[in-house]
Amino acid sequence: MEGGLVKCHACGYQASVTAGTIFHRSHLPLRTWFRAMWWVTNQKQGVSALGLHRLLGLGSYKTAWSCLHKLRRAMVRPGRDGLSGKIEVDETLVGGVEKGGGRRHIGNKALVVIAAQVDGRGIGRIRMRRVPDNSADSLLSFVKEAVKPGSVVLTDGLASYAGLKEAGFRHKVKVRGPNPERASKLLPRVHRVASLLKRWLLGTHQGAVSREQLDYYLDEFTFRFNRRTSRSRGKLFYRLVDQAVSVEPVPFSKLAAS
Repeated sequence: MEGGLVKCHACGYQASVTAGTIFHRSHLPLRTWFRAMWWVTNQKQGVSALGLHRLLGLGSYKTAWSCLHKLRRAMVRPGRDGLSGKIEVDETLVGGVEKGGGRRHIGNKALVVIAAQVDGRGIGRIRMRRVPDNSADSLLSFVKEAVKPGSVVLTDGLASYAGLKEAGFRHKVKVRGPNPERASKLLPRVHRVASLLKRWLLGTHQGAVSREQLDYYLDEFTFRFNRRTSRSRGKLFYRLVDQAVSVEPVPFSKLAAS
Protein backbone atom coordinates (compact mmCIF):
# COMPACT_ATOMS: atom_id res chain seq x y z
CA MET A 1 0.00 0.00 0.00
CA GLU A 2 1.36 3.40 -0.97
CA GLY A 3 -0.07 6.84 -0.30
CA GLY A 4 -3.39 5.45 0.93
CA LEU A 5 -3.80 3.29 -2.19
CA VAL A 6 -4.20 -0.49 -2.36
CA LYS A 7 -2.69 -2.13 -5.45
CA CYS A 8 -3.72 -5.43 -7.00
CA HIS A 9 -0.57 -7.46 -7.68
CA ALA A 10 -2.31 -9.37 -10.48
CA CYS A 11 -3.55 -6.50 -12.67
CA GLY A 12 -1.92 -3.45 -11.13
CA TYR A 13 -5.24 -1.71 -10.42
CA GLN A 14 -5.07 0.82 -7.59
CA ALA A 15 -7.90 1.88 -5.30
CA SER A 16 -8.15 4.13 -2.27
CA VAL A 17 -8.46 2.40 1.11
CA THR A 18 -11.53 4.57 1.70
CA ALA A 19 -13.26 3.55 -1.55
CA GLY A 20 -16.80 2.32 -0.97
CA THR A 21 -17.08 4.06 2.41
CA ILE A 22 -18.52 7.38 3.56
CA PHE A 23 -14.92 8.67 3.84
CA HIS A 24 -14.20 8.35 0.12
CA ARG A 25 -12.92 11.56 -1.49
CA SER A 26 -13.40 13.47 1.74
CA HIS A 27 -11.05 16.36 2.43
CA LEU A 28 -11.27 15.65 6.15
CA PRO A 29 -8.48 13.53 7.69
CA LEU A 30 -9.65 10.16 9.00
CA ARG A 31 -8.59 11.26 12.48
CA THR A 32 -11.13 14.10 12.27
CA TRP A 33 -13.81 11.67 11.13
CA PHE A 34 -13.08 9.40 14.09
CA ARG A 35 -13.19 12.37 16.49
CA ALA A 36 -16.56 13.33 15.03
CA MET A 37 -17.92 9.79 15.42
CA TRP A 38 -16.66 9.58 19.00
CA TRP A 39 -18.30 12.88 19.88
CA VAL A 40 -21.58 12.00 18.16
CA THR A 41 -21.89 8.62 19.90
CA ASN A 42 -20.82 9.94 23.31
CA GLN A 43 -23.39 12.72 23.51
CA LYS A 44 -26.61 11.23 24.86
CA GLN A 45 -28.82 13.68 22.96
CA GLY A 46 -26.60 13.98 19.92
CA VAL A 47 -24.91 17.07 18.54
CA SER A 48 -25.88 19.73 16.02
CA ALA A 49 -23.81 20.70 12.99
CA LEU A 50 -23.05 24.04 14.64
CA GLY A 51 -21.82 22.29 17.78
CA LEU A 52 -19.63 19.91 15.76
CA HIS A 53 -18.27 22.83 13.74
CA ARG A 54 -17.18 24.62 16.91
CA LEU A 55 -15.88 21.53 18.68
CA LEU A 56 -13.66 20.23 15.88
CA GLY A 57 -12.71 23.63 14.48
CA LEU A 58 -13.87 22.67 10.99
CA GLY A 59 -13.39 25.11 8.15
CA SER A 60 -17.08 25.79 7.61
CA TYR A 61 -20.56 24.97 8.85
CA LYS A 62 -21.18 23.25 5.48
CA THR A 63 -18.37 20.78 6.22
CA ALA A 64 -19.82 19.93 9.65
CA TRP A 65 -23.33 19.58 8.21
CA SER A 66 -22.12 17.25 5.45
CA CYS A 67 -20.09 15.18 7.93
CA LEU A 68 -23.07 14.70 10.25
CA HIS A 69 -25.44 13.77 7.43
CA LYS A 70 -23.02 11.16 6.11
CA LEU A 71 -22.75 9.70 9.60
CA ARG A 72 -26.53 9.63 9.90
CA ARG A 73 -26.74 7.66 6.65
CA ALA A 74 -24.29 5.17 8.15
CA MET A 75 -26.52 4.69 11.19
CA VAL A 76 -28.90 2.58 9.12
CA ARG A 77 -27.48 -0.90 8.65
CA PRO A 78 -28.28 -2.36 5.21
CA GLY A 79 -30.42 -5.48 5.50
CA ARG A 80 -31.26 -4.90 9.17
CA ASP A 81 -33.73 -7.32 10.73
CA GLY A 82 -37.38 -6.38 10.91
CA LEU A 83 -39.29 -5.99 14.16
CA SER A 84 -41.18 -9.03 15.43
CA GLY A 85 -43.70 -9.99 18.09
CA LYS A 86 -46.28 -7.33 18.93
CA ILE A 87 -45.77 -4.01 17.16
CA GLU A 88 -47.66 -0.76 17.64
CA VAL A 89 -47.89 1.39 14.49
CA ASP A 90 -49.20 4.91 14.15
CA GLU A 91 -48.46 8.19 12.38
CA THR A 92 -47.52 11.59 13.76
CA LEU A 93 -46.99 15.05 12.30
CA VAL A 94 -43.59 16.66 12.69
CA GLY A 95 -43.04 20.35 12.02
CA GLY A 96 -44.30 23.81 12.85
CA VAL A 97 -47.71 24.62 14.25
CA GLU A 98 -50.36 25.10 11.61
CA LYS A 99 -53.88 26.37 12.28
CA GLY A 100 -56.84 24.49 10.91
CA GLY A 101 -57.17 20.91 9.81
CA GLY A 102 -57.40 17.88 12.02
CA ARG A 103 -55.04 15.34 13.47
CA ARG A 104 -54.25 13.88 10.04
CA HIS A 105 -54.08 17.23 8.21
CA ILE A 106 -50.52 17.47 6.87
CA GLY A 107 -50.21 20.97 5.42
CA ASN A 108 -46.57 22.08 5.53
CA LYS A 109 -45.68 19.48 8.16
CA ALA A 110 -44.06 16.10 7.61
CA LEU A 111 -45.97 12.89 8.22
CA VAL A 112 -43.91 10.24 10.00
CA VAL A 113 -45.06 6.67 10.56
CA ILE A 114 -43.59 4.88 13.58
CA ALA A 115 -43.42 1.23 14.58
CA ALA A 116 -42.64 0.43 18.22
CA GLN A 117 -41.99 -3.11 19.47
CA VAL A 118 -43.90 -4.18 22.60
CA ASP A 119 -41.44 -5.38 25.26
CA GLY A 120 -43.49 -6.26 28.31
CA ARG A 121 -44.69 -2.94 29.64
CA GLY A 122 -41.84 -1.14 27.92
CA ILE A 123 -40.60 -0.40 24.42
CA GLY A 124 -38.26 -2.59 22.42
CA ARG A 125 -36.77 -1.54 19.10
CA ILE A 126 -38.34 1.03 16.79
CA ARG A 127 -38.51 1.95 13.11
CA MET A 128 -39.73 5.18 11.53
CA ARG A 129 -40.02 6.77 8.13
CA ARG A 130 -41.28 9.97 6.56
CA VAL A 131 -44.15 9.18 4.19
CA PRO A 132 -45.88 11.40 1.61
CA ASP A 133 -49.38 10.62 2.88
CA ASN A 134 -51.42 8.20 4.96
CA SER A 135 -52.59 6.13 2.03
CA ALA A 136 -52.56 2.33 2.10
CA ASP A 137 -49.64 2.26 -0.34
CA SER A 138 -47.48 4.45 1.92
CA LEU A 139 -48.33 2.84 5.26
CA LEU A 140 -48.37 -0.81 4.15
CA SER A 141 -45.05 -0.35 2.34
CA PHE A 142 -43.50 0.87 5.59
CA VAL A 143 -44.92 -1.99 7.67
CA LYS A 144 -43.74 -4.60 5.16
CA GLU A 145 -40.21 -3.19 5.33
CA ALA A 146 -40.08 -2.61 9.09
CA VAL A 147 -41.96 -5.63 10.50
CA LYS A 148 -41.52 -9.37 9.95
CA PRO A 149 -44.52 -11.23 8.47
CA GLY A 150 -46.59 -13.08 11.04
CA SER A 151 -46.12 -10.39 13.68
CA VAL A 152 -49.06 -8.87 15.52
CA VAL A 153 -49.54 -5.29 14.31
CA LEU A 154 -51.60 -3.00 16.54
CA THR A 155 -53.06 0.11 14.89
CA ASP A 156 -55.93 2.55 15.12
CA GLY A 157 -58.97 2.24 12.87
CA LEU A 158 -57.55 4.04 9.84
CA ALA A 159 -58.78 2.28 6.70
CA SER A 160 -55.30 2.36 5.16
CA TYR A 161 -54.25 -0.44 7.54
CA ALA A 162 -57.07 -2.75 6.44
CA GLY A 163 -54.77 -4.67 4.10
CA LEU A 164 -52.34 -5.82 6.80
CA LYS A 165 -54.00 -9.21 7.27
CA GLU A 166 -53.86 -9.93 3.55
CA ALA A 167 -50.17 -8.88 3.58
CA GLY A 168 -49.33 -11.62 6.07
CA PHE A 169 -49.67 -9.84 9.43
CA ARG A 170 -51.97 -10.46 12.38
CA HIS A 171 -53.79 -7.15 12.54
CA LYS A 172 -55.54 -5.89 15.66
CA VAL A 173 -57.38 -2.58 15.72
CA LYS A 174 -56.93 -0.91 19.11
CA VAL A 175 -58.62 2.44 18.42
CA ARG A 176 -61.68 3.34 16.44
CA GLY A 177 -62.55 6.91 15.58
CA PRO A 178 -60.50 10.16 15.64
CA ASN A 179 -59.75 10.32 19.35
CA PRO A 180 -56.06 11.21 20.02
CA GLU A 181 -56.38 10.88 23.80
CA ARG A 182 -57.82 7.37 23.53
CA ALA A 183 -55.12 6.46 20.98
CA SER A 184 -52.32 7.58 23.31
CA LYS A 185 -53.67 5.24 25.99
CA LEU A 186 -54.27 2.20 23.79
CA LEU A 187 -51.09 2.67 21.72
CA PRO A 188 -48.89 4.12 24.47
CA ARG A 189 -45.47 3.00 23.20
CA VAL A 190 -45.66 4.48 19.73
CA HIS A 191 -47.03 7.74 21.13
CA ARG A 192 -44.23 7.85 23.69
CA VAL A 193 -41.67 7.46 20.89
CA ALA A 194 -43.36 10.22 18.88
CA SER A 195 -43.19 12.54 21.89
CA LEU A 196 -39.50 11.78 22.49
CA LEU A 197 -38.71 12.34 18.80
CA LYS A 198 -40.30 15.79 18.77
CA ARG A 199 -38.62 16.75 22.04
CA TRP A 200 -35.23 15.64 20.64
CA LEU A 201 -35.70 17.62 17.43
CA LEU A 202 -36.64 20.72 19.38
CA GLY A 203 -33.95 20.32 22.04
CA THR A 204 -30.85 19.27 20.11
CA HIS A 205 -31.70 20.84 16.77
CA GLN A 206 -34.03 23.68 17.86
CA GLY A 207 -36.61 22.33 15.44
CA ALA A 208 -34.53 23.60 12.50
CA VAL A 209 -35.03 20.48 10.39
CA SER A 210 -36.54 20.72 6.92
CA ARG A 211 -39.03 18.17 5.66
CA GLU A 212 -36.59 17.15 2.91
CA GLN A 213 -33.76 16.44 5.38
CA LEU A 214 -35.91 14.83 8.08
CA ASP A 215 -35.11 11.23 7.08
CA TYR A 216 -31.47 11.64 8.16
CA TYR A 217 -32.57 12.78 11.63
CA LEU A 218 -35.06 9.93 11.91
CA ASP A 219 -32.19 7.52 11.19
CA GLU A 220 -30.08 9.07 13.96
CA PHE A 221 -32.94 9.02 16.47
CA THR A 222 -33.65 5.35 15.68
CA PHE A 223 -29.95 4.45 16.02
CA ARG A 224 -29.79 6.12 19.44
CA PHE A 225 -33.11 4.83 20.74
CA ASN A 226 -32.43 1.22 19.79
CA ARG A 227 -29.10 1.36 21.66
CA ARG A 228 -30.25 3.45 24.61
CA THR A 229 -29.64 0.68 27.15
CA SER A 230 -26.01 0.16 26.11
CA ARG A 231 -23.68 0.98 28.99
CA SER A 232 -20.67 1.32 26.74
CA ARG A 233 -20.35 4.40 24.57
CA GLY A 234 -17.35 2.67 23.03
CA LYS A 235 -19.58 -0.03 21.57
CA LEU A 236 -21.72 2.62 19.88
CA PHE A 237 -18.58 4.18 18.43
CA TYR A 238 -17.31 0.90 17.03
CA ARG A 239 -20.76 0.04 15.66
CA LEU A 240 -20.87 3.36 13.82
CA VAL A 241 -17.34 2.85 12.46
CA ASP A 242 -18.30 -0.63 11.28
CA GLN A 243 -21.37 0.68 9.47
CA ALA A 244 -19.51 3.70 8.07
CA VAL A 245 -17.22 1.42 6.06
CA SER A 246 -20.22 -0.51 4.71
CA VAL A 247 -22.19 2.43 3.32
CA GLU A 248 -21.63 3.77 -0.17
CA PRO A 249 -20.29 7.35 -0.38
CA VAL A 250 -22.68 10.16 -1.29
CA PRO A 251 -21.59 13.58 -2.60
CA PHE A 252 -22.66 16.76 -0.86
CA SER A 253 -24.88 17.75 -3.79
CA LYS A 254 -27.03 14.64 -3.31
CA LEU A 255 -27.21 15.12 0.47
CA ALA A 256 -28.35 18.71 0.06
CA ALA A 257 -30.92 17.76 -2.56
CA SER A 258 -32.54 15.01 -0.48
